[in-house]
Amino acid sequence: MSTRVKIGMTNAPREIDVEVTDADAFMREFEAALSQGQKLWWVTDDDGNRHGLVVERIAYVEVAPERDRTVGFR
Repeated sequence: MSTRVKIGMTNAPREIDVEVTDADAFMREFEAALSQGQKLWWVTDDDGNRHGLVVERIAYVEVAPERDRTVGFR
């Protein structure tokens, strides 16, 4: 299962929407980038796309609850 993460950037009209497998590890990496004073944080999504984000421009990080991506009736 994957978790949807939305990252809002200051001065940007759209948010960055990524799917990650391990939301806890994703948030630990984000918190480490903040606490270590990193300028750039590289985010890799489940599709292997890499996004370089300027840490001081991140407005918010929203982690949706995990969900099963099944299609059909239950």
